[in-house]
Amino acid sequence: MLRNNIIKGLFLTITLALVLTGCSFTQDNSSAAAATNASAPKITIHMMHLWPAGLSAQQNKLVSQIIGEYEKENPNIIIQQGVLENEQYKNKLKVLSASNDLPDVGITWAAGFMEPYVKGGLFAPLDDILNGTRLKGKFVTGTTEAYVVDNKTYALPIELNISPIYYNKDIFAKYNLQVPATYEEFKQVVRTLSHHGVAPAALGNKDRWTGSLWYMYLADRIAGSDTLKRATKGTSYFDNPGLVRAAAEVQTLVDMNTFNSGFNGLSNDEGKSEFLNEKAAMYLTGTWELPNFTTNPEIPQDFKDKVGFFKFPTVEGGKGNINSWVGGPGVGLFVAEASEVKEEAKAFVEYFVYKWGEASVTSAGVIPATKVDTTNEELPQLYVELLNELNHASSITLFADIQMKPNAAQVHLDMIQALFGKAITPEQFAAKHKEAVAKGT
Repeated sequence: MLRNNIIKGLFLTITLALVLTGCSFTQDNSSAAAATNASAPKITIHMMHLWPAGLSAQQNKLVSQIIGEYEKENPNIIIQQGVLENEQYKNKLKVLSASNDLPDVGITWAAGFMEPYVKGGLFAPLDDILNGTRLKGKFVTGTTEAYVVDNKTYALPIELNISPIYYNKDIFAKYNLQVPATYEEFKQVVRTLSHHGVAPAALGNKDRWTGSLWYMYLADRIAGSDTLKRATKGTSYFDNPGLVRAAAEVQTLVDMNTFNSGFNGLSNDEGKSEFLNEKAAMYLTGTWELPNFTTNPEIPQDFKDKVGFFKFPTVEGGKGNINSWVGGPGVGLFVAEASEVKEEAKAFVEYFVYKWGEASVTSAGVIPATKVDTTNEELPQLYVELLNELNHASSITLFADIQMKPNAAQVHLDMIQALFGKAITPEQFAAKHKEAVAKGT
């Protein structure tokens, strides 16, 4: 758990959300040019990431910019990019790991997600570059710990996220709606929007982690963040009355038509488009989406000006704090242990993390895990306000599917989709979680 004292000073920090992607590698333009040059690079580093140009334009542009600069400074190096969206990346990573054929550099999530790869000897320790002259002391306190296994650091984070509810200020104004501070007020907003034929909240729950955010916040606000964390770690269980009630409230929201039509069969990107196209009034997701609401030139400024955010409301009688967030250290970069160019790959990761932190705020509008002085930068108001909220967080609970062991995380995601689809009861949801977490795998 990242406490406020751990994330102190975050107003001066920025991180970018990376997602591991797996695919066939294709050279970007700068790499192709270098390859045909008379002084062609002698060493090729394969990198996988999850920022397709169409879906994550600013991040994709920044990755290519950093690669271009690195190749210019190191003419004997060529970086080949493999790019896939989030879920495709995760699936590809599993396939490549089975044959020990991971890319030289890739993206990973922390904690439970990363552990099997580390235990399988697939990721190389990165403590040497973490403590090197370029990166030592650069990370926000508490961010790298989530990537430590048996006292060694196996990836370096590049982002730090919280998950607000973004909302369309024009839609709220049209129906004379105020930002809700309590759960009852939130449900009244939902009733009003649904009555007028507007989808209250955008959701693509085919990817399941999206629905998990809703469950986690309800669990946090009703049972308290400590109860939720203990359950995900197996020191207590999901049959806690508060956690069962949270599952019941998810189904209450479904019954109220809170989410867009067909949400359980739509991907996150399809669900997100409901918000971007102004068909849905709200969208619960992480601050990795900030570029689309601040800096992405492909998104009309008229729409970006309409986007605000609010904290997930408190529940009457609940134990949660409105300043408690779901989020934490985001994705990080790993180096494959079996890489034939491991030292060169580590040098590139060291350079990439440093450069990403410097440029990600102004170039991509994201919040990084490294400290960056933004005093002299003119930042979008939405970005500044979210940084301030991050600085005042009472606690940050890491995403459940990242925090839990791999098999338990899979059960969690499957049960989330079943819960939203009303294929199981809240009690069955709790029982399945209890059984999965108790196995410890």
